[in-house]
Amino acid sequence: MRTIGAIGAEANGDLPAHKAGEAFGASRAAISKAGKFGAATLAALLMPVAAFAQDAVPTVDKGDTAWMLTSSVLVLMMTVPGLALFYGGLVRKNNVLTVLAQSLAACCVITLVWFVAGYSLAFSGDNPFIGDLSKAFLAGVAPDTLSGTIPETVFFFFQMTFAIITPALITGAFADRMKFSALILFYILWSLIVYAPICHMVWAGSGYFFNLGALDFAGGTVVHMASGISGLVIALMIGKRRGHGKVPFTPHNLVYSVIGVGLLWGGWFGFNSGSALSAGTTAGMTAVTTQIAAAGAGVSWAAIEWLVHKKASVLGIISGIVAGLVGITPAAGFVTPGGALIIGLATGIVCFFASTTIKNKLGYDDALDAFGIHGVGGTLGALLTGVFATVAIKGGDAPVGVIDGNIGQLWIQIQAIVVTFLVAGIGSAIIYKVVDLIIGCRVPEDVERDGLDLGLHGEAVQ
Repeated sequence: MRTIGAIGAEANGDLPAHKAGEAFGASRAAISKAGKFGAATLAALLMPVAAFAQDAVPTVDKGDTAWMLTSSVLVLMMTVPGLALFYGGLVRKNNVLTVLAQSLAACCVITLVWFVAGYSLAFSGDNPFIGDLSKAFLAGVAPDTLSGTIPETVFFFFQMTFAIITPALITGAFADRMKFSALILFYILWSLIVYAPICHMVWAGSGYFFNLGALDFAGGTVVHMASGISGLVIALMIGKRRGHGKVPFTPHNLVYSVIGVGLLWGGWFGFNSGSALSAGTTAGMTAVTTQIAAAGAGVSWAAIEWLVHKKASVLGIISGIVAGLVGITPAAGFVTPGGALIIGLATGIVCFFASTTIKNKLGYDDALDAFGIHGVGGTLGALLTGVFATVAIKGGDAPVGVIDGNIGQLWIQIQAIVVTFLVAGIGSAIIYKVVDLIIGCRVPEDVERDGLDLGLHGEAVQ
């Protein structure tokens, strides 16, 4: 695989680096034979050519690479232990190990899927809807192959952590109900059939929505909407937990969940600021907008809960923080801090009602509010990105969002949202039916009653 810089050099007719060196050597020989005036003339003519040829060769930026490696580890930490603890504290005590196992399985299984085919399907080829297998098993990706200013291996690693956490988020919707074996097969199929095409369309250079101009800085469509709508579909298809609506399903340990959210919050700076793909000004602004939106949503969720229920719960505050982080994800590198505050406040309020009033009224069993927070929050964030994105932050010359006078951006965002919902929803329904036919998805009644930890893993929390 050629590097981006090499391709650009060839397109411009520039000399490759080793040929530039030969040319520079020849120029020195000519200088030594020429007179004083001729040497000065040759030097003036040839030196800029050699220097320009050398500049055209791409090099690794060590600062960018260090930041992207750090960001990758931060995002990996979001799944284990962040999401694992957040979800683990919200379920009953006899299911906590199962939830942790689901996050661990995502880390292991999706790493292999991403290496074998997922990365290639997401980021290779010229098709606008899905990649090819030209980079399967990292074919053609050498240690010195670059993606911009960082090694492509680092880009692969960073994107892999997104591919890991996305299906892990889905498990919150159908917690307490699915077989571990069925989940593993679901992970594999979903990553290839749902995640890879959406990722390709939105983020790959040849992707349909990428070229249409859809704005998704760090995964509002790719991660949150895709996981949220998939979780809702599976929750509906697998059915409600036994006793749902009759017996309380209270969190067994909110301390676990608070610790988990703390890890998610810290890791989210790798998630969002890392999506700048460099350690520059965009990463800095993204960190600011991420923090403001998370805080704003934590406050607005707590405030509306206080008004409705006369008290602000710990569960509500941490749910609001996560909602704010979800809402700002597609917008983080495109909006001002003021825009981030509006997105955070709005997401906290909307996700509160989606996870309480609307869910209770419609009666679906989204156990840990994967759809109420990620599906709804990601959708709202994608829409508001089209409103508040501005050229002052994104850069460039053309107006970006509605506040810049570009109302057309909102229509582009809506198209990306609709297609994401269709691909994730229909794809998840088909995958669920296939897995159910092959393995059977739901645990037996006695396992669900006594707890999945003992029934599926032979272990229990003491």
